[in-house]
Amino acid sequence: MTRLKGLDLLALGFMTFALFVGAGNIIFPPIVGLQAGPHVWMAALGFLITAVGLPVVTVIALAKVGGAMDSLSSPIGKTAGVILAAVCYLSVGPLFATPRTATVSFEVGLAPLTGHGALPLFLYSLVYFAVVLAVSLYPGRLLDSVGRVLAPLKIVALLILGIAAFMLPLGEIGEATAAYQAAPFSQGFINGYLTMDTLGALVFGIVIVNAIRSRGVESPRLITRYAIIAGLIAGLGLALVYLSLFRLGAGSHAIAGDATNGAAVLHAYVQHTFGDLGSVFLAVLISLACLVTAVGLTCACAEYFSRLLPLSYRALVVLLAGFSLLVSNLGLATLIQVSVPVLTAIYPPCIVLVALSFCWGFWHSPGRIVAPAMALALLFGLADGLNAAGLEQLVPDVLAQLPLAQQGLGWLVPVVLFTLLLMAVDRLLGEPQTEAA
Repeated sequence: MTRLKGLDLLALGFMTFALFVGAGNIIFPPIVGLQAGPHVWMAALGFLITAVGLPVVTVIALAKVGGAMDSLSSPIGKTAGVILAAVCYLSVGPLFATPRTATVSFEVGLAPLTGHGALPLFLYSLVYFAVVLAVSLYPGRLLDSVGRVLAPLKIVALLILGIAAFMLPLGEIGEATAAYQAAPFSQGFINGYLTMDTLGALVFGIVIVNAIRSRGVESPRLITRYAIIAGLIAGLGLALVYLSLFRLGAGSHAIAGDATNGAAVLHAYVQHTFGDLGSVFLAVLISLACLVTAVGLTCACAEYFSRLLPLSYRALVVLLAGFSLLVSNLGLATLIQVSVPVLTAIYPPCIVLVALSFCWGFWHSPGRIVAPAMALALLFGLADGLNAAGLEQLVPDVLAQLPLAQQGLGWLVPVVLFTLLLMAVDRLLGEPQTEAA
């Protein structure tokens, strides 16, 4: 029986960590730290639950079913499962997230040095997706190229930034904004929720499992164990990165008190601490962070759609990289404007799917519970998506009165209560007749 060696397992954990840490993960914590002020660690706790806890749990849930999202979604039926998976893969793949890795890394890392024109963006994205294409064409080497080369480079860069945040603080912690004074935990919770890493975990699950199999491991029990260990290593790494960036943001009031986003906070800190060399360092860090995420997304999407379409994995990698290149040149503002409502809508049912996957063994028919619960979560998600799109007039006013609605979690209590009702119905109905026959 083939087993992973210690270094391979560590490389797998590094690869998983590197897949998750994109530019958004680096940008969100500093602005939370800045705005939370003296409440920074309470906000950090909420953030860590949704930005670390949920993705790790999702990796574990996928590992239990072999890594494929269609296995995780089996209780809702094949057709619905394919639709859900396709929407998730396209959303965090070529439509939004993959192109956004290029535009974000350009805007945050290079635009301050080259300007924000269309030509610099095109040239940067052309080189960027050429690298993504070259690495993604060889998924069997992903553990070597990402786990042993790109991931360690990213980790070293993040380590430098994290140590600087604690060893070279800029000043005292400033006052919190009104929102963080009123509810620091829930504000941090929502900001972590909006990183969308749970959707990313649904996509990366098959990449992690395939990386394990590429080393000759075939035992389902070992694959699950190694994927769980990789998820825990990644979760620990994410938590350490976030904590250091919270500290960086909290101490940056003196130089970035008026900043409205984490990119501005990072730029101010790095420029102040490291000078012009810091700007180059930040450009390299953001580009590495986004590049690894883009590779993971491209591999995962090509792997999934090669099983649905009459196209080879390599042909799909070329198509996905080319399409992402074109979309990335629409610009960051346009991508965010279009993507946020869609991602906001599909996030609640995906959370419900992952959470309920750990309970299948307790029910007579998981389909009786998972499908209706996800449907209700999707309805609430669509309402949140309309709100995010600025179409509040189409959303019933009563939804704004639900518990946690102001925190963007109005769906949570109704879905939990509905799930409890479905569990009672499942208990009353007993085993399905088709299974008993």
